[in-house]
Amino acid sequence: MEITKDIRYVGVNDHEIDLFEGQYKVENGMAYNSYVIVDEKIAVMDTVDGSFYEEWMQKIRQILGSRTPDYLVVQHMEPDHSANISAFLQAFPNTVIVSSAPAFNMVKQFFGTDYADRRLIVKEGDTLSLGVHTLQFIGAPMVHWPEVIVTYDQHDKVLFSADGFGKFGALDVEEEWACEARRYYFGIVGKFGMQVQNLLKKAAALDIQIICPLHGPILKENLEYYVNLYQTWSSYGVESEGIMIAYTSVYGNTKAAAKLLADKLTERGCPKVVLTDLAREDMAECIEDAFRYGKLVLATTTYNTDMFPFMREFIHELAGHNYQNRTVALIENGSWAPLAAKAMRAKLEACKDITFAEHTVQIRSALNEDSIAQIEALAEELCS
Repeated sequence: MEITKDIRYVGVNDHEIDLFEGQYKVENGMAYNSYVIVDEKIAVMDTVDGSFYEEWMQKIRQILGSRTPDYLVVQHMEPDHSANISAFLQAFPNTVIVSSAPAFNMVKQFFGTDYADRRLIVKEGDTLSLGVHTLQFIGAPMVHWPEVIVTYDQHDKVLFSADGFGKFGALDVEEEWACEARRYYFGIVGKFGMQVQNLLKKAAALDIQIICPLHGPILKENLEYYVNLYQTWSSYGVESEGIMIAYTSVYGNTKAAAKLLADKLTERGCPKVVLTDLAREDMAECIEDAFRYGKLVLATTTYNTDMFPFMREFIHELAGHNYQNRTVALIENGSWAPLAAKAMRAKLEACKDITFAEHTVQIRSALNEDSIAQIEALAEELCS
């Protein structure tokens, strides 16, 4: 794939993978992106997952012919991008590896050597001339590992963005960008919003015409759309007006309460209501929706004087991903000692800028006139 006259795509599509990073379902596979810049000197931008070494190398050799790469630029040390460093440097013994100082510490951890005799350590603001193309290196620590750098090609105005602007899904599958990019962002990068904001500020000073991430499609058009989404996500802003109702239910009574609330909200004209069974939905999808909308309702049964396990896991994941700047309402069910609301609130109070709804709904085993009235009041509050 030709990205510009001198920049070629040499990444691969993985349709054998079922769980990315051992936890994220990827029904449409995964792309591991790598790029070659052909100039007076040649730079290869990152490697790919270890299972695809031969396919990746074949693509590189087809582009280079009898030439050999001068540099291997390593922006990120996760093995889906760095697994082939050692094999690549054995195949091309004169190639210099270019990366940050923290990355070389990880190189030694992974491969037993830091290639001290053939390495170039770069830091914020350093440049590397390939001829016509000059690479400018930009520090991006904790987006989402501490060693990360991104690279700006001053000639073609291309930002090689490491895991930034990445998404789930192989490149030979057509699908909407935002949905899987959102799930990818909040699952993998979302905890580090402040660090993403810092990188976006640096990127704003550059004339970027193309974004080349390590996962997902190359972005060439309407870049403002992608950047604005990243601004919203990384600042924990509300992307879409709406209310997510996340529930767990043992015998169906809490589910009935959650569904009744959804109906009451819809009757009142709330713009978007998402009803989610935490025991049956993909947890990463649930986290994505919780960050997408401005209001969240949590409905669960009391279980072992706490909350139901799937709700506990959900709240733990929210807090772990830096959930903040949202309105949260609580619905609890308990036959003899309702304690779920207290437990949920205690977990969420550790999150920043959480506003709790005035009305908390308490159900004693099953809906009755009193709890239905509480749901009516909560619906009125959330829609006001």
